[in-house]
Amino acid sequence: MKTIYSSSGEYLLGIKAMHEDVLCIPAQYAEYAIFFIPEGSGTFHADFGTFAFTGPVLLFATPLQVLYMEDCQTLKCTMLQFHGDFYCIEYHRKEVACNGLLFNNIYIDPVVHLTDKEASRFAAILNDIAEEADQDVPSEIVLRSYLQLFLAKSSSIKLKAIDEHTDRPQKDEQMERFRQLLDELYLTLHKPSDYAGLLAMSADNLTRRCNKYFKKNPTQLIQERIILEAKKQLHLTRQSIKEIAYNLQFQDEFYFSRFFKKITKVSPQAFRDKTGISIVADLYKE
Repeated sequence: MKTIYSSSGEYLLGIKAMHEDVLCIPAQYAEYAIFFIPEGSGTFHADFGTFAFTGPVLLFATPLQVLYMEDCQTLKCTMLQFHGDFYCIEYHRKEVACNGLLFNNIYIDPVVHLTDKEASRFAAILNDIAEEADQDVPSEIVLRSYLQLFLAKSSSIKLKAIDEHTDRPQKDEQMERFRQLLDELYLTLHKPSDYAGLLAMSADNLTRRCNKYFKKNPTQLIQERIILEAKKQLHLTRQSIKEIAYNLQFQDEFYFSRFFKKITKVSPQAFRDKTGISIVADLYKE
């Protein structure tokens, strides 16, 4: 494994080959993680989501998601990790457009399908990163540039797939409406039946169509939408846990902490300690 640490000893970036015996064990990383799989197939689990894949693909994961793979066949895999302090995807969102596309999106699957030609290009970038990381004094500027190129190319491929509707079943207008309602009402409506009523369908029908379209059931999406906003406020603001709990309309910070830990396996404070507070917190307030 090739790793880069800050002068104070904090993990910033790493790249290493991953083997099936490690990938099959559930793990949580404090960093953003990208799995490059040029060959092989399997099933990728990321929190509530389950995604079948066949290489060549890229798989993306946000900090402290519970990740593992199963049913792996002749798998080759390289994992690239980077800390938010090394490359802030929110700060660079205009350049690479990966925040909310490759990372931090509960509706889009985290798989980017590649052609053989694209896979060769990503393999070359990873090789450049590994070679620079292996220098006696690696250049963080060079490494950030390679990482930005990697993310920008990934975003471009993902956006093209979305535009061409190649990464999702035929568009379901009611499920798109469910997505819109959830983004608008997740703070106040927490039951699938609430959304089923607004969509004029039965709860069972909502569940069936949601599973088919998003590969997650409505309860999972509702919980993930709340957690996504909680993670955003923990990482992108300096508000206290109590203030964030109030923003998310929990009755108190203790109930919020229990809910957050139940879903993520770590407390809100532990999440903030491990991921840090983004530089964005001091640049603007939303």
